[in-house]
Amino acid sequence: LSHTVHRVLISTPTQSDLSLISLTHIEEENPEFWRAQGAKALQAALNRKLNTNVAKNIMLFLGDGMGITTITAARILKGQMHNQSGEETVMTMDTFPHTGLLKTYSVDFQIPDSSSTATAYLCGVKTNLNTVGVNAAARNGICKTQKGNEVTSILKWAKDAGKSVGIVTTTRVQHATPATTYAHSASRKWYSDADMPASAKKEGCTDIASQLLKNTDIDVIIGGGRKYMTPKGTWDPEYPRDLSSSGKRQDGRHLISDWQKMKVARYVWNRTDFDAVDPDTTDYLMALFEPGDLRFDVERDPTMDPSIAETTEKAIRILSKNPKGFFLLVEGGRIDQGHHASRASMALHETVAFDNAVAKGLELTNEEETLTLVTADHSHAFTFNGYPFRGQSILGKSPLYGKDMLPYTTLMYGNGPGYKVVDNKRPDIRKVDTQSKDYVQLSAVPLDTETHGGEDVAVLARGPMAHLFHGVQEQSYLAHAMAYAGCVGRDLRHCESRPQHTNTKRILVTATDDDRNSAPSLVSSISLVTALLAAVLH
Repeated sequence: LSHTVHRVLISTPTQSDLSLISLTHIEEENPEFWRAQGAKALQAALNRKLNTNVAKNIMLFLGDGMGITTITAARILKGQMHNQSGEETVMTMDTFPHTGLLKTYSVDFQIPDSSSTATAYLCGVKTNLNTVGVNAAARNGICKTQKGNEVTSILKWAKDAGKSVGIVTTTRVQHATPATTYAHSASRKWYSDADMPASAKKEGCTDIASQLLKNTDIDVIIGGGRKYMTPKGTWDPEYPRDLSSSGKRQDGRHLISDWQKMKVARYVWNRTDFDAVDPDTTDYLMALFEPGDLRFDVERDPTMDPSIAETTEKAIRILSKNPKGFFLLVEGGRIDQGHHASRASMALHETVAFDNAVAKGLELTNEEETLTLVTADHSHAFTFNGYPFRGQSILGKSPLYGKDMLPYTTLMYGNGPGYKVVDNKRPDIRKVDTQSKDYVQLSAVPLDTETHGGEDVAVLARGPMAHLFHGVQEQSYLAHAMAYAGCVGRDLRHCESRPQHTNTKRILVTATDDDRNSAPSLVSSISLVTALLAAVLH
């Protein structure tokens, strides 16, 4: 540390901090610890073989707002939740062998929103802020510019190829990320017809919720958003006395009932009914656990709402029955909302829950035939700073004080509701519990809601053709690479040149030395076996 830093270092680690640091550092003080670790990692890299199979299944895990700083901080939190120092923790997403960076800007803004980014990584086309499933010729909120500029997503490409498809989210299913899999809208905010201006309706645009039923036959739909599916004034089954939770639709349609009439399907809104859904006998499932977005994981009532890992498991078990495979989008959508509120604890706990869902996805699938990606749509104005001691709580305070002789938290925001300067003085947080789930981190600029960040986001990949996800790419590259790996969409070269992975065992016919001396009879025998096998298989 520099001389200046030493002058403001007036906070010292606690005895528990020192104990954790000393236990962690004993083996790390031996250089052989790092040499052995490096050698092991190097050998694993040297032993890695490229998987060039066709991806039967594609799982896209999207952490909304999960920038690299969020990944790092959540990694530490996950370790500390298990009484570890945290920095050396390995999350499930950390084990993915292939990594790249994605440029997130939209066509019209340096820093994007979730709908423009979703259109990029799902549809393969960059577009303008606040628009869903349309190209950049469409204008935000202007219905007439939407027509003729629609673009489809990899979810539809997969469905057209005969695969089963699903969306799992912790937000409303009409929100920007899941909506882009099926909808085309000049405004991401047109959740129901009640949210649309009269001019847009007159010009023929339709709301996002209605497009959930109309555009693509989606097998599994899990998230929130009940109130956008039911007529105005319809009581919510969970919150019948809460008017804000009641139905919003002005057209009188009950989209949940309409969906059930269209197919043999299950609809559930609570944990009990969800647990009763048998994946073996269920082909279509709609599960909407809240009128709007789901609750933060640390505030979730486990008797009413399943975790994102549990909803991911149910989706995979239903979708995986299709012999042609599936495409599944899993969104940790409330990571973003925790950051917007400048509640770092909420955002990080959501990220840990999201990582648990990634682990469940890997557990239930075969890496030889399943391409799994973890990425984000954008980052946030979120910083990790202040030279904290090793093992110090990621939600704690930096040991460094500012020039005003006041402490600050290790995690902070560039802007947001945490701006608390009064009479040109920051608040004294020495006695404040900054690890509370409700604590709002300090920010440099006052805003009602914190903004997104504009730096590149990571994409992590494993499974068939995972090596395609490399280097620094435009975010729109993601859709093209996924489609190529799974042989869906326009570019089918991969399935024309490589067979799809199959678990079918090969039957080997071996020849003895005596057989080799009677080659004609052996050839006849092999031909007979081949013919018999062909007859059985057909």
